[in-house]
Amino acid sequence: MGTGEAYRDASAHGALRRSLSPFQIVVILSLTLAVAAMAIRSPRLPWDVAVFAFHLAFLVCGVWRVLLVVAARPSPTRPLAAAPDIWPRYTILAALHDEADVAHQLISRLTEIDYPHDRLEALLLLEAHDLETLDAVMAADRPRWMQVIVVPPGSPGTKPRALNHGLARATGDLVVIYDAEDDPDPLQLREAAGRFAGDGAGRLACLQAPLRIRSRCGRPNALQRQFAVEYAALFEITLPAMARLGLPFPLGGTSNHFRTDVLRALGGWDAYNVTEDADLGFRLWRRGWRLDVIRRPTYESAPNGVEIWLPQRTRWLKGYMQTWGVHTRTPTGLGWRGVAALVMSLGLALVSAGMHAVAMAWVTMSLVMAVAAGAPPTVGAFSLSVMILGLAAAWLQCVLGARKAHTPYSAADMILAPLYWSMLSLAFAHAAWRLIREPYAWDKTPHQRDPIQVEDTDAGLAAPDLLAAGRRAA
Repeated sequence: MGTGEAYRDASAHGALRRSLSPFQIVVILSLTLAVAAMAIRSPRLPWDVAVFAFHLAFLVCGVWRVLLVVAARPSPTRPLAAAPDIWPRYTILAALHDEADVAHQLISRLTEIDYPHDRLEALLLLEAHDLETLDAVMAADRPRWMQVIVVPPGSPGTKPRALNHGLARATGDLVVIYDAEDDPDPLQLREAAGRFAGDGAGRLACLQAPLRIRSRCGRPNALQRQFAVEYAALFEITLPAMARLGLPFPLGGTSNHFRTDVLRALGGWDAYNVTEDADLGFRLWRRGWRLDVIRRPTYESAPNGVEIWLPQRTRWLKGYMQTWGVHTRTPTGLGWRGVAALVMSLGLALVSAGMHAVAMAWVTMSLVMAVAAGAPPTVGAFSLSVMILGLAAAWLQCVLGARKAHTPYSAADMILAPLYWSMLSLAFAHAAWRLIREPYAWDKTPHQRDPIQVEDTDAGLAAPDLLAAGRRAA
C-alpha cells in the first residue's frame, strides 16, 4: 500500500466529505418540522422543550459519570500480561513538526524503552520544509533502530497524513504512536505486546495507554492543575470503564498500540480529521474489532497558558464535531452499543462544552438577581437538583481519577472547576466557527523541553515476571 493510497482510503468517506447523508437530512428535517409544529401550537412550547432537553442531558450526563466510576473499578482477578515466547516486531511512529526544542529529549526517552532492540524500530517523521527540526534530529545521537523519514510536501498538512506515510513503511507486527513531548513508561511496549499475545479471540486491535500530566517545574498553575485532573478523569476512569463495558471509545492522540495489519486494512488514519484518534476508535469498532486499555502510562506536560490551551481545545472540539458528523451518516453500522458509546462520549462532550457557560451564567444571574431583590431564587428545585447531581458526579470522577494518577486535586481546585469547564464553551464556539471556515487547519500545540525526569511511583505496576522475562530476551 502506497502512502497516498493509505490516507485516501481512510479519508474518502471521512471528514473530507462535507455533504449530509440521507439519514442526517431526514433527522434535521424532522427536528425542524417538529419545532415548527410546536411553535404553531404554542410559541413558548419550543423553549419549554429545549429547557427540558437541557435538564435531561445534564441528568443523563451525571448518571453516566456515576456508572463510569463504578465500572472503572479494577478487577482483582485480572491476570498480568504474560511475556510472549517470541516478542513481536514493534514500530514506533513519532510525527515531529516544529519540534527542534524537544527533538533531542524525545530521542533520549525513546532510547530508554525496554524492548529487544532487534525487534524494534522507530520512525521519526519530519516535514520536508521543517529544516530546523531536521537539523536537531540529525545532530542527536540516535540508536541504529531509529530512522528519520522525511514526509514529502502535500495536502493536508496534518499529523495523520505524516503517520500514514510512516505506516506505509513500518515493518513491525505492532505499531505505537508517540508525540514529541511524550515520556512513555519504558515497559509500556512489553505490556502491550503481552496483552496482544494473550488475546485468545483475536479481535483485539488497539490498546490505549493512560496519559498523565506532570508539571515541568515548581507548582503548576490553576489551568495546568485543571488540565491534569481532566486527563486523569478521562484516562483513569472514562476509558477503562468503557473498555470494561465492552464499548468503543475515542482514542487519545498518542500512546495508541495497534495491530499493524488491522490498521492498514482500515486505510490508516483520516488525514482530514483533526482528531484522527477519536475517529479511528469508532472505525475499528465498525469493522468488528475491540479496543482496550493498558496500565503503564505516558507522561506529558500541560499547557501553561490560555493562549496555548484554547487553540488545542478548539482543535479537539472541532475534530469531535467532524467525527460526530462522519459516524452519524450511517449510525446503523455502529450497532446500538456503538451508537450509545458515540453519544455518551463525543455527543455529551460537545453538548456539555457548548452549554457549561450558559448554565453557569443562568444560575449565577438568577441567584444574584434574587439576592439583589430580596426574593427567593427563580431557579427551580428540580433545576438545581439536576445541576448539583451533574457537578457532584463530575467532581467524583475527577477526585477518583486524580487519586489513581497521583495528581493533586484540592478543595480550591474543585471550586474553580466549574469556571474551567465554562471556558470550554469559548473553545466550542471557536471550534464551530473554525469548522466552517477552516475545517482541516491543524492548530499546532507548541511543546517545551521538560527539565524534570520523574520515576513512575505507581505501586503494583512492575509485573516482575514480565520485566524479568523481557530483560532476559533483551
